[in-house]
Amino acid sequence: MTDTTVHRAVSTDGTKILGRVRGDGPALVLVHGGIGDGEIAWDALLPQLTDRFTCHLPSTRGRGLSGDNPDHSPPRLEDDVTAYVDSIGEPVYLAGWSGSGAWVLGTAARSDAVAAVAVHEPTLIPVMGEDDLAQTLHTMEQVGMAAADGRLVDAMHAFAPWICTDDEVATLEQTDFFGRWADQIPAMLRFIQADASYEGPRSTDPETLGRITAPVLLLQGRQTRLDAFFTGSARFITQHVADAQTWELPGVGHFAPVLAPESVAGELITFFEAARQPA
Repeated sequence: MTDTTVHRAVSTDGTKILGRVRGDGPALVLVHGGIGDGEIAWDALLPQLTDRFTCHLPSTRGRGLSGDNPDHSPPRLEDDVTAYVDSIGEPVYLAGWSGSGAWVLGTAARSDAVAAVAVHEPTLIPVMGEDDLAQTLHTMEQVGMAAADGRLVDAMHAFAPWICTDDEVATLEQTDFFGRWADQIPAMLRFIQADASYEGPRSTDPETLGRITAPVLLLQGRQTRLDAFFTGSARFITQHVADAQTWELPGVGHFAPVLAPESVAGELITFFEAARQPA
């Protein structure tokens, strides 16, 4: 990634959190999901956004340019995002995707700097149905076995069909996606393991969601896999956040930020520019 500066922040436990900065305009912090990092997750989307926003691309601990720490529990990942947002020193728009939905919502509940939040298909495991949960556990077992053998590309091939439609997988096969994103598998597994074993309060608990005063947009693909899960996650959030709404994206799935960036960017621009206007 060229023509960028690097913004630096320090999380509550001293972990250094870094992100590249591109573009010009109001600050927009784009947080990668459970897979990926700030170096690659938003590449397809950036050309649609950098002429309107100053785009910050942080990586949570153990990813991208950021430092690492043994503690990858949900509160620490949320701390990483909050510390980065607060360090910018001005109101920010905040966007997440998939696994980072909980982190950005938690940041919105804690930080006065968040002016508006958008998340593409946030994952709230507590609302997942039994069949989907069983398939998830089986998939992550296969991913973990491949990763333990050093077969990270194979691990990506095991991961993708769990979250992507057949059409999405076929399209990704025609790109460098599997090879380029394979290095993110270990960080994703650390996140999943820490999340599964964590038993404390979460940023997606009703009490925490109820503290969010910024407007929240939930994006959901009309052609997404695990549709019931993502619909349930969005419904749970809208029930507990005072100003939340769900917009559907026709013809796309979970990897729309990679495969249909114009569609996602258009909705983000519409939402964030409306949030900037006086009520």
